[in-house]
Amino acid sequence: MSDTSSLSPPLSPKKLSVPKVGVVSLGCPKALVDSERIMTQLRSEGYQFTGTHDDADVVIVNTCGFLDSAKEESLAAIGQAMKDNGRVIVTGCMGAEPEQITAKYPNIMAVTGPHQYEAVVGAVHEAAPPVPDPFMDLIPEGGLKLTPRHYAYLKISEGCNNRCTFCIIPKLRGDLVSRPAAHIMYEAENLVKAGVKELLVISQDTSAYGLDIKYAESQFKGKKIKAKFLDLAEALGSLGVWVRMHYVYPYPHVDGVIELMRDGKITPYLDIPFQHAAPNVLKNMKRPAMQAKTLDRIKAWRAVCPDLTIRSSFIVGFPGETEEDFQFLLDWLAEAQLDRVGCFKYEPVDGATSEELGLPEVPQDVKDDRWARLMAVQQEISMKRMQAKIGRTIPVIIDEVDGEGGANGRSQGDAPEIDGAVYLRDVPKAVKPGDIIPVLVEDADEYDLYGVPA
Repeated sequence: MSDTSSLSPPLSPKKLSVPKVGVVSLGCPKALVDSERIMTQLRSEGYQFTGTHDDADVVIVNTCGFLDSAKEESLAAIGQAMKDNGRVIVTGCMGAEPEQITAKYPNIMAVTGPHQYEAVVGAVHEAAPPVPDPFMDLIPEGGLKLTPRHYAYLKISEGCNNRCTFCIIPKLRGDLVSRPAAHIMYEAENLVKAGVKELLVISQDTSAYGLDIKYAESQFKGKKIKAKFLDLAEALGSLGVWVRMHYVYPYPHVDGVIELMRDGKITPYLDIPFQHAAPNVLKNMKRPAMQAKTLDRIKAWRAVCPDLTIRSSFIVGFPGETEEDFQFLLDWLAEAQLDRVGCFKYEPVDGATSEELGLPEVPQDVKDDRWARLMAVQQEISMKRMQAKIGRTIPVIIDEVDGEGGANGRSQGDAPEIDGAVYLRDVPKAVKPGDIIPVLVEDADEYDLYGVPA
């Protein structure tokens, strides 16, 4: 028998100084997905993340550059990170025009444009080299997420082929670049395996998915799937979770997806950015001007799927918008009876062609008045549509529980953070975030529902 009394104790994992990264993610869900991808790559290399700037080795600020107000918010976030830390990497849409950033903050460590993941990770390597450690280089299946565990954004393409005069996204993010359907499906499957119960499909123009790659087929688990909106929706619907479609234009081929909603394969919800209804304004915006056909399409969709929720956003005060144009929009809304509506007051954007049209500007007080009037009209519509749900039993996904019988969640008609909520009482203690439970709706207001587990 060998003597082991003089042997050294087993080596413990070396105590390493692991670099910490702070992340500030601004803007739309598409930018949020970019941040998640960057974080997932960094975490796989051993980096940790911190919620404060003070103890970070470097801070990443993912910016938004869509509107001047968004640029101001981004510059403020960069300034705060510079003040608190001083070692800052900037990425995102505003990074496509780096001179706006470096002119104000010349000591920025690096500036990259949107979805330039490798450049951001490379800049982090320069600022705080990774420390490989097999005990720490672990990431959850599905990657790191900035959303709660039970829902996640699923980006299916980058860029946009549309040339709306108020928008500079194509200048910032380029033309449409679609992901192969199989790549999307493998990512979606991993998210579901990691506990995601709701997939929020996003892109700049979801219904144009696959156009740039001629709807090419790719293989997922022995089955070929076309890179086409309907085919992808059907494949995602086979995963057994809620699938919510955002940024969908009302093209004719969307009709087939409504049938999937009717059959319970994907969530009966469409986020359609109509932006306006008056022909003159739509023409100046370079948007499709087919309001009558769109109204007919909405009616046909609801005939197929009565539970369909339609969300949209509109711009008031676009250059050249007359009172007659605005009244046309109000009348269109009254007929369309949309469930959810957001409204924005037009802001001039540096680089947007709307500023070159030579159209008369709408005074700010008129913009304010039109915004208030539109929201008042829509509140009445929303109230009526919400109250029609009273007495029904509907599925609700739980977002938060308070441990004392109270909880809040969302119906299939509510996307996180932009729509309303369902507030519950008498919730069993076993219910947790991510559970989908039947709820009897007892009351409603303009935006929210109130109920009890059925």
